[in-house]
Amino acid sequence: MTVAQTPITTGEPEPGVPATAARPADPSASVTLGKVGIWSGQFDYSPASVVRDAVAELDELGYPAVWTGEVRGREVLVTAGLMLAAAPRLTVATGIAQILARHPQTMTAGQLTLAEAFPGRFLLGVGVSHASLMEIRGVPYTRPLTQMRAYLDEMDASAREQYRAVPPASSPRVLAALGPKMLELARARADGAHTFFVPPEHTASARTILGPGKLLVPEQAFVLDTNPETARELARRHTGSYLRLPNYTNNLRRFGFTDSDFADAGSDRLVDTIVPWGDPDVLLGRIKEHLDAGADHVCVQVLDPDRRGLPRRQWRELAPALLDPLGESRPGQSAGR
Repeated sequence: MTVAQTPITTGEPEPGVPATAARPADPSASVTLGKVGIWSGQFDYSPASVVRDAVAELDELGYPAVWTGEVRGREVLVTAGLMLAAAPRLTVATGIAQILARHPQTMTAGQLTLAEAFPGRFLLGVGVSHASLMEIRGVPYTRPLTQMRAYLDEMDASAREQYRAVPPASSPRVLAALGPKMLELARARADGAHTFFVPPEHTASARTILGPGKLLVPEQAFVLDTNPETARELARRHTGSYLRLPNYTNNLRRFGFTDSDFADAGSDRLVDTIVPWGDPDVLLGRIKEHLDAGADHVCVQVLDPDRRGLPRRQWRELAPALLDPLGESRPGQSAGR
């Protein structure tokens, strides 16, 4: 799909936001995502040469977009540039760039540089991350909504008043958002929201809050394995990490999950909801649930038994099963290597 940047005045204005905080409307601004992409945090564990080769293969397979984030590895904007240079058709999105990891003027400069160098192919996702992850950087995590609002103010001021390089034709951004207030901020101050570790019910709720015309991109984890025992074992390795973060458990409580679901890396009900497993049709069905609930694009995180491995075999196997039914295949694309 093509995402058009919209002025913040298209929805209800956010209380207390002065008109000068708005980014100028640019109806021509766009980035192409398609309906399904790949999300992976595993690129950090591979040499840069392998990262380039992997994203080039994703491009050849026909995936329209790839998402990557940052915790304690590579700087995410540099990584995005490496990927964009290696894959001539692929859109690259950050899911997410941590706002407390860099000054807002630095974030703005990085965004605008990539958006100008690779027109229509870079989407900036920004977020406040989590208290435990910010402790690594030695920065305070106090009032996330207030921090994000102030950071966006500084980003917008930097773009208007400080950036002196060649400007891009468009520079869309989305916010990492789970709760209603951050989703409202995404509606008011961004081109949409990137959600993570959520069921399709959250996607429906988020769409209601965002309203029409805003991008909604949920992440969807998946295990390509039809054996319940081994699939759930791998899925729990994933859920166990995220259930230690209050932002995610607090969000899941809104959708009927309780402390008993969070124990021991997740109940079967929670694990099967957050990390479906099975054959490619299972994943396709879940993607369609998110799309039917109001998602514009679903970024799929395929889990691999190798903690540091890229699931390239799975990406190859899933490509025809996902891309053909969703209308994403490109004429003459390679079947992979």
